[in-house]
Amino acid sequence: MIVKMKFLSISGPRTDIDRVCDVYLSKYEMQLENALTELKTTDNLMPFVEVNPYKEPLAKAEQFAALIPDGNVHVDASMTEDEMITLIRNINHNYLELVEKKELLKKKADGIKDNLNVLEPFRPLELDLYKVMRYKYMKVRFGRIEVDYYKRLERYLFSDLNAIFLEGVRNENYVYGCYFVSNAEASKVDSVFNSLHFERISLSRDYVGTPELACQDIQKEINDSAEQMKEIDTKIEELMTKHASQLLGARRRLEELSNNFDVRKMAARTDVGDNKEDYYILCGWMGEKDVEAFVKEAEHDDKVFIVVEEDKEKFFGDPPTKLKNPRFFKPFEMFIRMYGLPAHDEMDPTMFVALTYTFIFGAMFGDMGQGLCLFVIGGLLYLIKKIDLAGIISIAGLFSTFFGYMFGSIFGFENIIEAHWLRPVEAMTNLPFIGQLNTVFVVAIAFGMALNLLVMIFNVVNAIKSHDLENGLFSNNGVAGLVFYGFLVLTIVLYMTGHKVPGNIMMVIFLGVPILMFVFKEPLANLVQKRHKKMEEGKVMFFVQAFFELFETMLSYFSNTISYVRIGAFAVSHAAMMEVVLMLSGASEGSTNWIVFVLGNILVCGLEGLVVGIQVLRLEYYEMFSRFYKGNGREFKPFNNHSKEH
Repeated sequence: MIVKMKFLSISGPRTDIDRVCDVYLSKYEMQLENALTELKTTDNLMPFVEVNPYKEPLAKAEQFAALIPDGNVHVDASMTEDEMITLIRNINHNYLELVEKKELLKKKADGIKDNLNVLEPFRPLELDLYKVMRYKYMKVRFGRIEVDYYKRLERYLFSDLNAIFLEGVRNENYVYGCYFVSNAEASKVDSVFNSLHFERISLSRDYVGTPELACQDIQKEINDSAEQMKEIDTKIEELMTKHASQLLGARRRLEELSNNFDVRKMAARTDVGDNKEDYYILCGWMGEKDVEAFVKEAEHDDKVFIVVEEDKEKFFGDPPTKLKNPRFFKPFEMFIRMYGLPAHDEMDPTMFVALTYTFIFGAMFGDMGQGLCLFVIGGLLYLIKKIDLAGIISIAGLFSTFFGYMFGSIFGFENIIEAHWLRPVEAMTNLPFIGQLNTVFVVAIAFGMALNLLVMIFNVVNAIKSHDLENGLFSNNGVAGLVFYGFLVLTIVLYMTGHKVPGNIMMVIFLGVPILMFVFKEPLANLVQKRHKKMEEGKVMFFVQAFFELFETMLSYFSNTISYVRIGAFAVSHAAMMEVVLMLSGASEGSTNWIVFVLGNILVCGLEGLVVGIQVLRLEYYEMFSRFYKGNGREFKPFNNHSKEH
């Protein structure tokens, strides 16, 4: 159902706005409207321009709360505002010190890793780095050379060059190593190496021992830095764990305070001047019962002034839509939101959708075993994960179980339990003029006719609520359409059941008069509502347009009715599909392959369940909603909804 909304204005001393939000509005759901826009006829209104002081501490509290290890932590909500700010400031001071130490260690470790990466290619060299770096009569050059140039270098080394090259690591592109040359020959040898694109690599002069030992020392330093950083992470975790209860309480309370402060974005303040105290003004929509409770609670508070507006929507627009349905029907609000929320003067179709969707789903997917599986699995997912679609599947599975019982079907077996109504594949009905027809098709069409009549009644109710006489009286879904379609259904039912059909005079009255009302809908509506409008098109164009609209109306009646045949078609196809599963698994021959049987049931349950779910939703949206429901309401969005979620 739709909660009846009231528009109210709240005012009081400007400095009292936070208390009002905290004490009163935090208890009730209220959708705030921009006071400057809504109260534009009021003089001397100004916006609030204050900066939210809770944003920064709240951001810090959320940052620290994210660092608290998972687990059940008691939330301490006893701190005052000053205590919360002091706590966060102290924790932030200690946290930043630890983070700074960690950053220095990380920077140091990154530098050491760079040194290790430089030294790694020379790891195989058997030489004392400290000594070779300090040779008096000999030079040593570390670097790398491309593999192709190294092959040429080997020819020079064995013939003309007075140098020794020691090879380190070799990969597919480069050969790493170093060469030794006397001081006298250094210039000549360096020139040769340069011509062969030898890239020199500088190594630190502080290394001691072989490159292997130096790499091990560097790796040890890296490991030590990693251990120190891990210790700092542990200290940060301990810091947050120590204050976890207070931090979570502070985060929750600061979020409330921040949200309350943000109310100023929608509020206005009065500029009275003469050093008098300014006043704030808040306005918006609240549920009728919440308004009564709020007014009663604040009646003795001399700092709060509440004005409940009457007929607000006549002047400032329609109220937002807030749905409130029993828990059983709550998941089906998802389908309503997908199509569009009802306006305040429309009926809420949630219960109607819940009952018709699950009933039709069960009829199209009638299997006692698979229905129970859907009921259990969907129910568990809904209870654990709170998934609305899972709740819908669970309830639909309950109806599938019921129809499986009525059809005598359990996991595709038709011979375990008796059919308490009929078996969809076998049941046939003799009809005049048509002959034999599957019973479930006949029942499906009859059910569709009944639903079409019901949604026409809903449309008349909606038209009365919205004062739309033209749609309520003369449209193909209004009183005229209800009389026409209802009489047509009655005539068909009487004929098919062998009873006497209404006479010609009755036909003219109950079919002819509604048709005239369809054709002259606009002039009749103008006459009833006393509107003096001239016909914009000529008379010929009017009747041509009326003819095609009438043809479209008749076609829509026929197509809407025939569309319900799919209910019977899926009931029959389910039984046929399960016969195939039983045949492939050997169950029909008495030697069941249980793996094939289980997989077949899972496939049919998943695939057919998906298709049936979509087809039923199509029936809801296109065959039912199109006749009575607009869904052009706007969602009710209370300002304190976010804080209530926590």
